[in-house]
Amino acid sequence: MSEFAAWLESTRARVDGALESALAASTLASAPPPLPEALRRALLAGGKRVRPALCLLACEAEGGSLVQAMPAALALECVHTYSLVHDDLPCMDDDALRRGQPTLHVVYGEAMAVLAGDALQALAFELLGAQADAGLARDQVRLLARAAGAAGMVGGQAQDMESQGRACGDETVRSIHERKTGALIRASFACGARAAGADPERWRPFAEAIGRLFQATDDLLDATRSSAELGKTAGKDAGAGKATLVAVHGLEAARALARREAEVARSALATLAPRVRYDELADLPRFLEERAR
Repeated sequence: MSEFAAWLESTRARVDGALESALAASTLASAPPPLPEALRRALLAGGKRVRPALCLLACEAEGGSLVQAMPAALALECVHTYSLVHDDLPCMDDDALRRGQPTLHVVYGEAMAVLAGDALQALAFELLGAQADAGLARDQVRLLARAAGAAGMVGGQAQDMESQGRACGDETVRSIHERKTGALIRASFACGARAAGADPERWRPFAEAIGRLFQATDDLLDATRSSAELGKTAGKDAGAGKATLVAVHGLEAARALARREAEVARSALATLAPRVRYDELADLPRFLEERAR
């Protein structure tokens, strides 16, 4: 197992346990059924937990501890999961499979899926706001809100929807990638660094390259893997006329672009020179290039 894969595996159990505890202690306990059940199904359905892992990794790399970064890690996973729930809706990407299971609207109906997503977004900021360090909570709320909102993830989804079925160039694809996927990945590193008391901006060049690489490999996986391998419906991008690197450049050129982003990330990491966890961070580009889902 590679260095980053081992880190991801070791932190996934921690994140899953912390999510269970956070849900039990949150306002979700007083919500009417079936909302708590729907939210728990979405959040605890076996995700990879990449964004929480990146947050925790950045914190440790800056000399902090997992405990310091865990509230932000959980908040990031809540926002990411809410985005998946909403992305899968018939009015958006219209998908019936996520994480190898029926999507939330298939099980509970569209209205309850929308509400579960809304509740997950609110829960993210409830978790951040509960931290004893008010300055840390304020900064992480700002970082996550900007990444998740109209200029970030939601804006990227809007641009993705508007571009669907239209002839798009490289500039449009990169703008969608940087917002829809890259913004939350940048926030993962930034929130983790801030939890350790470090300057989040130090991580921007590396985080931006990782965000571009992550989405590049996602485009490639959608075009080359099966639904069983991905845990979601394969081939959706081409079928829906999505603006992707593969659609604009072709398969081999998209692979070359992904390799280039991996090299950019490695160069940025050399400049960043983290205190610890260098091996895990150095292995991250290769892990993303070789991932199967």
